[in-house]
Amino acid sequence: MNILITICARGGSKGVLGKNIKKINNKHLIGYTIESAKKFCLVMTEANIDIALSTDSDQIKNICKELGLKTSYCRPDILATDTSGKIDAIIDVLNFYEDKNRMAYDFIIDLDVTSPLRTSKDLKESLAIIQKNTEALNIFSVSKANRSPYFNMVEHDKNGFVKLVKNHTKNLVTRQSSPEVYDMNASFYIYKRSFFKGAYKTAITTKSMAYLVDHLCFDVDEEIDFIFLEYLITNNKLDFEL
Repeated sequence: MNILITICARGGSKGVLGKNIKKINNKHLIGYTIESAKKFCLVMTEANIDIALSTDSDQIKNICKELGLKTSYCRPDILATDTSGKIDAIIDVLNFYEDKNRMAYDFIIDLDVTSPLRTSKDLKESLAIIQKNTEALNIFSVSKANRSPYFNMVEHDKNGFVKLVKNHTKNLVTRQSSPEVYDMNASFYIYKRSFFKGAYKTAITTKSMAYLVDHLCFDVDEEIDFIFLEYLITNNKLDFEL
């Protein structure tokens, strides 16, 4: 089984400047994801795994090289803008590595730098699930949602009033009675190679699966997220071993 792990990190970031290499507990944020990839390689001895960095930034390249991940690939500028999609970026680095190594990958595992709270167990169990399902195209990590579109999430209608995001045939009086919904925590996505033969622009298809992580997992995007994550790590408050 051939697996390509992709780590995508643009140099530009308008939300938090330099967030991919911002330090948390004296470690670059991207360093946590590089460690995740290497730990997964150690537990998946039966697979051939390559780790691919996709970035347009020389600074990120140099930092990753210091952390043991170097690359000769450079993401094209057209795939490194605020409007460019991640799927297209993955396809480009995937094609590069398949041409370079003269081989086809069976699975592509994309590890998101800004959502580093994952374990090798998460990845291994997710991979086993999608391997068993012949119809599925991909699987991605989710967490239990704190809000439900059936019960306490609203949106504006065309008249400027608000309505529930999602209607239900039953009158739901509690969130607990609503259908189970999940938050996409963006930590990891596992794709079959066949996924990229379609014209998909997002990870959600009619043949997608979800893996519910059983521990804390969230996307680090705003400054408050960095502060929260650093507090959890430095004070050993995570509910699992990172």
